[in-house]
Amino acid sequence: MDYLPLIKQPIQKELNEFIELFNESLTHSDGLLGSALSHIRQRGGKRMRPMLIQLIAKNFGAISAVTQNAAVGLELLHTASLVHDDVVDESSERRGQASVNATYDNKVAVLVGDYILSTALLRVSLTDNQRIVQLLSELGRTLAAGEILQLSNIQNQNISEEVYYQIINNKTAALFEACASIGAISVGASEEAVKESAKFGQNIGMIFQIRDDIFDYYDSKVIGKPTGNDMMEGKLTLPVIYALNHTKMESMMNLARKVKAGTVNPDEIAVLVEFTKEQGGIEYAERKMGEIAAKCQQYIDQQVKEKAIKDALTAYLEYVIQRNY
Repeated sequence: MDYLPLIKQPIQKELNEFIELFNESLTHSDGLLGSALSHIRQRGGKRMRPMLIQLIAKNFGAISAVTQNAAVGLELLHTASLVHDDVVDESSERRGQASVNATYDNKVAVLVGDYILSTALLRVSLTDNQRIVQLLSELGRTLAAGEILQLSNIQNQNISEEVYYQIINNKTAALFEACASIGAISVGASEEAVKESAKFGQNIGMIFQIRDDIFDYYDSKVIGKPTGNDMMEGKLTLPVIYALNHTKMESMMNLARKVKAGTVNPDEIAVLVEFTKEQGGIEYAERKMGEIAAKCQQYIDQQVKEKAIKDALTAYLEYVIQRNY
């Protein structure tokens, strides 16, 4: 099922305005910088984060210039973090398209990321809303802290779900939590509504990252990364963490330690991927998504009154659960 038209239906006009503002923010007359920004603009994407901001805002009021500037600021912050992440991870692709560092080089990618980050701060300052400025600033810190935690966890021999959830909360869930919070704050929603929306966004983000991590156990040209890519980078995600802790097989634990040590080879990764599937790691991760999704649906049922927005947020939740890239 194509969920995107349903998601966009109540906010199509405002979404088009957002895209225009966003593209304008990623335009520069200088040759190299202009070329790099154009490369990023072409990546496009589904606009999942700004759509969430707009849907939450429209649920509690009318989308305003404050909402739009905050949405552009957040999406620019997210874009800058991805450009920098690709440098850190030495990634050559991002969602099937060549990364900035692969197309140009690391120096250009870092500087372009810095330029986008500064543009995000400029855009969010136009909200004239101190709380939104503070929230976006805190988000930038959280995203960076999450990446550093993930890097430090590679050296940690303890393989636990608790640390995994801590990492994805900082890396991804915090981003969606900020989207939902900003949407509610931008239209003057009550403190209770902001709090409930923030939790909804956080849960959406947890599902989003678990689904993303499941992709690593299957080969896909669309996603733009090979099977086991996370493991090649020293990362152990929920499916394999469950399989390892569920079986306690020493031979597989040894392979997991090699993943963390960065000494694992592709054949060993293939063995670990197959082991994860055989031991129900994928099904376990999907069950976890289902448990979190039930909390999201409860928010939609209790906090959303207008049918079009209720349908859109339900479709949004289903898309995050069901997406295949």
